[in-house]
Amino acid sequence: MCSYTSTPSSHHGAPLLPSLDIFKPFFIEAPGGVKIRCATFDADPAARTRGVCVLLQGQSEFMEKYQEVIDELRGRGFTVATMDWRGQGGSQRGQSDPLKSYVKNYDDYAEDFAAFMAKVVTPLTNHPPIVLAHSMGGHNTIRAVHDHPDWFRCAVTTAPMLKFSTRGYPQSAARAAAALYNALGKGGDFAWGMAERDPFKVGFDSQLVTSDRTRFEATQALLRKDPDLRLSGPTWGFIEAAYRSLALVNAPGYPESISTPMLIVGAGKDRIVLTEAERSFVKRLPHGEYLEIPEAEHEILMEQDSIRAKFWTAFDSFVGKYVP
Repeated sequence: MCSYTSTPSSHHGAPLLPSLDIFKPFFIEAPGGVKIRCATFDADPAARTRGVCVLLQGQSEFMEKYQEVIDELRGRGFTVATMDWRGQGGSQRGQSDPLKSYVKNYDDYAEDFAAFMAKVVTPLTNHPPIVLAHSMGGHNTIRAVHDHPDWFRCAVTTAPMLKFSTRGYPQSAARAAAALYNALGKGGDFAWGMAERDPFKVGFDSQLVTSDRTRFEATQALLRKDPDLRLSGPTWGFIEAAYRSLALVNAPGYPESISTPMLIVGAGKDRIVLTEAERSFVKRLPHGEYLEIPEAEHEILMEQDSIRAKFWTAFDSFVGKYVP
């Protein structure tokens, strides 16, 4: 049976309060005046202090969804700093329809990331933090460690976005469609089928990201409590911007010049991104390690206990090399 709050730890008799009980989000301003929702969570005082972990979500996600992960990191001695990317969660949305996922250029995410590091993370620590990032957050982390090799001691990414799964469509056709719709001025339109991906229309049997029904339903309960957090799916503009960024990170010499140690954890049953691209990418990293969990769907951190246990074992082993 899975749990959604940390196992209470005691420090002089005081239990560690679950992250949602102490959740006090605040906003910072990114370039262009975009409001980015952030939060920090102190480490468990009963644990050995190990610094700061930056936690970054994937496309369409939000901070509250990661409550269990936050408490697991706090129990490992990390203060957690996290945020919602622009256009999702509680951060400022850029479209009149708040259910549309849109970004003009992934450089916008890089600017959000830099503002978050400067205004939220740097004041928390005198030492480089670590980072744990999922999917689109993993993609943005790869760009960050390439451009800012001094930001992190090490990086862990789960199912990082390195190549889309087009689920039956040829890759070339999907790429051409994105370019065409944007050329026609329809970058703000939902991509094929994405209008029907409103979380309130998608049940466990039709979702594509986890085999754990209980954790899936826990996320749905959070969205029912605060419907403004939900996001349907990407627009053609988002996809076009993503393709340009994918070309950048996969270009010759790009991963080869990343000096930050990185663990990539792939999902063997991923239906959102292509795991084979992660296998290829990690071979090009000077300090890369790879774990594939064959039975995992895309959201490894939202998976069944046995799958998550494999992840945390790998996380502890890898991070332990760089953080005492």
